[in-house]
Amino acid sequence: MFVDHIRIFAKAGDGGNGAVSFRREKFVPRGGPDGGDGGNGGDIVLVVDPSTDNLRQFFYDPKLIAQDGKPGGGVRKTGKGGKKVVARVPPGTVVYRSTAATVMEAVEAERSDEGIDLDPVADLTENGQEFILCAGGIGGKGNWNFRTSTNQAPQEHTLGTPGDQAVFYLELRRIADAGLVGFPNAGKSTLLGKLSAAKPKVAAYPFTTLQPMVGVAEFGGFRRCTIADIPGLIEGAHENRGLGHEFLRHITRCRVLLFVVDMGGTEGRDPVSDIEILRKEIKEYDAELARFPWIVVANKMDVEGATENLEIFKQRFPKVEVIPISAELEEGLDNLKQYLDNEIAYKYNK
Repeated sequence: MFVDHIRIFAKAGDGGNGAVSFRREKFVPRGGPDGGDGGNGGDIVLVVDPSTDNLRQFFYDPKLIAQDGKPGGGVRKTGKGGKKVVARVPPGTVVYRSTAATVMEAVEAERSDEGIDLDPVADLTENGQEFILCAGGIGGKGNWNFRTSTNQAPQEHTLGTPGDQAVFYLELRRIADAGLVGFPNAGKSTLLGKLSAAKPKVAAYPFTTLQPMVGVAEFGGFRRCTIADIPGLIEGAHENRGLGHEFLRHITRCRVLLFVVDMGGTEGRDPVSDIEILRKEIKEYDAELARFPWIVVANKMDVEGATENLEIFKQRFPKVEVIPISAELEEGLDNLKQYLDNEIAYKYNK
């Protein structure tokens, strides 16, 4: 199961109450105040973990609840702090805070005509990055803190403050250096498998890829880049047809878009029409995204008629960089790898 957006409820621990206590010792008839402070409540913390590739763990238990702090005790003993809850999320997770106070209220608002307001609070992109989703409450002060020269037996103490709680929405906007964009059966999954160690399922029917897949392409000199195979796009995707926004949100973080076009025109497709539709869908979804760097990967050049189609395509788009390949026969991949190495590859520690 691939989960890339989900609603969760988070509740940090409440702070423990401060204690009212007085010393009671033999031969000390008027022992002073010794009530200790309450412990702090546990935090709810999100940590970016690259070994986690989606939000599936929250699907089974969409609640994050931390421990409350313990109350203070006599002899100035501070209550034990509540244990924090650490939840791991993949890089590219965007966190929104809902205006709803409870999950039930959030669900009712979502189903209403007005919808629900969401406030973006975090964009988690760096490995190891931590974000306190809900801060634990502060422990109350014991009466030891209220002693003065004129008030030697204070009864005053303070209660612990409540921990933060809210309904949040987590949305995964997968980070990849390059995104493969194209219609179903354009050959994106095959290409990803040839460029990297990823092993996507490949078959001869539309929408083989129903969830994004990410592979790592490695080059010489300890250089690499990540490539995302996004589910196939159809005309009208910007209006949420087909996989719609389920597809488009995952390319908003790519550094370059690789438009994979079936240059052989199999299944009666026209390469020129395909790229025009693809570019239009991207622009209609997000005008800023349409300004991203992009090239065309002319796939299936081993198919009869592909060479003629390529010439027509270049005449129609003379300023567009085109790299002809046959992913199935692994022809032309060296040129594509060289482009990726030059444009987006980075050094890594092996």
